[in-house]
Amino acid sequence: MIETPYLLFLGDAPDQLAAKVAQGIKDWRPDNAVGQFRMAGCGADLGLQDMTLAEAKAAGAKTLVIGVANRGGVISAEWRKILVQAIEAGFDIASGLHNLLRDEGELTAAAQTHGQTLHDVRVPTVAYPIATGIKRRGKRVLAVGTDCSVGKMYTALALDEAMKERGMNSTFRATGQTGILITGGGVPLDAVIADFMAGAVEYLTPDNDDDHWDIIEGQGSLFHVSYSGVTMALIHGGQPDALILCHEPTRAHMRGLPGYALPTLQQVRDMSLTVAQVANPDCQVVGVSVNTQHMTEVEATEYLVKLEAELGLPAVDPFRQGAGRLAEALADL
Repeated sequence: MIETPYLLFLGDAPDQLAAKVAQGIKDWRPDNAVGQFRMAGCGADLGLQDMTLAEAKAAGAKTLVIGVANRGGVISAEWRKILVQAIEAGFDIASGLHNLLRDEGELTAAAQTHGQTLHDVRVPTVAYPIATGIKRRGKRVLAVGTDCSVGKMYTALALDEAMKERGMNSTFRATGQTGILITGGGVPLDAVIADFMAGAVEYLTPDNDDDHWDIIEGQGSLFHVSYSGVTMALIHGGQPDALILCHEPTRAHMRGLPGYALPTLQQVRDMSLTVAQVANPDCQVVGVSVNTQHMTEVEATEYLVKLEAELGLPAVDPFRQGAGRLAEALADL
C-alpha cells in the first residue's frame, strides 16, 4: 500500500494539463494532498501550498507522488536529483510514468540505503488473458473522447458519485495511473502488452449482478494517432452497454499533435458506436460530458444548451454541475 498523505511533485511541468495526475489526486482525494513541490519554470499550480521537502515532512507527508504525465513518461536528470533528496529525507516515491523508478539505479540504491519504498503503479501485476468476447453479466459504461486528457476520468468518477447518491449499484474501474493512485486499484492499461489489453479490460470488469454498473475509465481517443490502440481495447474488452462522449471545446488541435484537428462529437459518436457494436450490438450513446474549465459560466451554459439541441443527448460538465443527468440516463437502460 502507498502511504498517505502525499507531497505532489509537479517538477517543471510546462502547463496545467501536464500535471493532470496531481490535479486528479487534489480534486478527488484532497485529504491526501499536503502540498505541492514545484521546480523553477513550472507552469502548473494546484493552488496548494508550495513546500520544500523538509516542510512537507514536518507537515506529515509520507510519499512524494510524481504528479506529472509528460510525453513518453520519462524521468529527467533534474528530477532524479530531487527524487534522491526526497528519499534521503524519508519519503517513499510513487510514480505512474513509463520510466520505472525501479529501473533508476540512483533511486533504487538510495531507497535501499534509507529504507524507503519505490511504487511503480504503471506495472501490470496480473498475467492477463487474451480477450474472448464472451458476454458477461452486469452493465458497463465507458467514456470515449475527442482527444486525450479531456476529462474521461473525471467523468467516470463524477458519474460513480452521482449513481451512488441515487442508490444505484456502481463501481469505478481505473485504467490509468491517476485513477489507480486515487482509488488504490485497477489496470495500468497502456503498460499491458497489446495482445492482452482487451483481455485485461475483461478481467477488470467481470460477471456481476444484473443491476450493477462498471464505470470504465476511458483512455486516449480513436482519433488520436498516438493512442488510439488503448481506446479500441477498452471498447472491445469492455463491451459497454453505454457510451458517454467527452470533449474539451477550446482546443486548437489534438493534444501533442499540432497537425491534427479535433474530430466533431458527431464523428466520435458514430465511429465509437460502430466499433462498440461489434462486441455489443445493443450499445447506445447516452450523454455528453464537456470539460468547460476554460469557459465562463455563461459561455458554458450556452454551449451545453446548443450541444444538447444538436445531439439530442443530455450534455453536462460533470465536475462543474454534477453528473446527475448522466446517471439518470443510465437508470433508464
